[in-house]
Amino acid sequence: MTTEPGQVISTAQAIRDALAEAGRADPSVMLFAEGVRDPNGFWGTLANLEQVYGRDRMIEMPVAENGLVGIAIGAAMAGKRPVISLQRVEFALLALEQLANNAAKGHYASNGLHKVPLVVRLVVGRGWGQGPAHSQSLETMFAMFPGFKVIMPTHPADAKGMLAAAVRDDNPVIVIEHRWCHYVEGQVPDGDYVAPIDGPKVVQPGSDVTVVGSSYMTLEAERAAKVLGDQGVSAEVLDLRVIRPLNMELIRQSVAKTGRLVVVDTGFKMLGIGAEIVSQLVESGVEFAAPPVRLGLPDHPTPSSRGLIGDYYPDAQRIVDAIGGVLDLDTDKVAAAKTAIEVARGDLPVDVPDQYFKGPF
Repeated sequence: MTTEPGQVISTAQAIRDALAEAGRADPSVMLFAEGVRDPNGFWGTLANLEQVYGRDRMIEMPVAENGLVGIAIGAAMAGKRPVISLQRVEFALLALEQLANNAAKGHYASNGLHKVPLVVRLVVGRGWGQGPAHSQSLETMFAMFPGFKVIMPTHPADAKGMLAAAVRDDNPVIVIEHRWCHYVEGQVPDGDYVAPIDGPKVVQPGSDVTVVGSSYMTLEAERAAKVLGDQGVSAEVLDLRVIRPLNMELIRQSVAKTGRLVVVDTGFKMLGIGAEIVSQLVESGVEFAAPPVRLGLPDHPTPSSRGLIGDYYPDAQRIVDAIGGVLDLDTDKVAAAKTAIEVARGDLPVDVPDQYFKGPF
């Protein structure tokens, strides 16, 4: 393992590097995917990996998720380390019985006799009119099952290091990747880099308010914190990274310091991870200087039309509004911060990432 600084690459490249290193180091690692040989290379994350894995260890999956996930679970119990990549999180719903009743429970139900070293990569995101069936972010559904680890890496180094740790884990790990995070760039250690699956980390220190984001929403929170910093507001941004097991200690420490909390879910606000975070903080007796605020998707399916999604997704401007509310900020400061975001974004539609992100989707 190395922790030396490496080159600047995208999250997609970091994921590919982690899988390449895993395949070279361990012949028991196998790749299952729908679209193994697609020219897109699964958003670049599987590009040219056949050179590492060969045809015997890189298997094209037919559109029969329940059966293929079952085969992968059996292979894991038999000593292999399968990594399944599904193009949409919704595809995993067709294999939920296998995942929830067999993969997640295998170690417990066998009294430790069986291990299920399985990684399931699920892609979430938004854009180009995917609508109700292909735009969901279902991390809390998977996180409700004991036996799973559920991770949502945002930045490239975390994506590489935590995926490497997931492949080495002896029981199932669900990796939820936002497509718009695939194109974020950052410095990533070279070689066989492994990062612990250990919970949140501070991506921007601050003292006035705590903002907890997950996946792509961490990037929007970072942007909101930056423009508010120009208005004299010190926002501490935490990247949740790990949904299960949910490590609350760093969040408790931050909220104990700031007294204020905004949580931004990638998925639905109702019954979302933000609700669990707020509940645990209240139970632990943390004192709030203002009521905590949760942001997330509204309680209805995703519209397909670009004209109907303007207010659907949380974004940096709505995070600025939420921070302004918990801090009782002067309206001029809130307006100035929101204007800065609007000017930087220009006239791009709401379902197209701006220059801060890169990629076709």
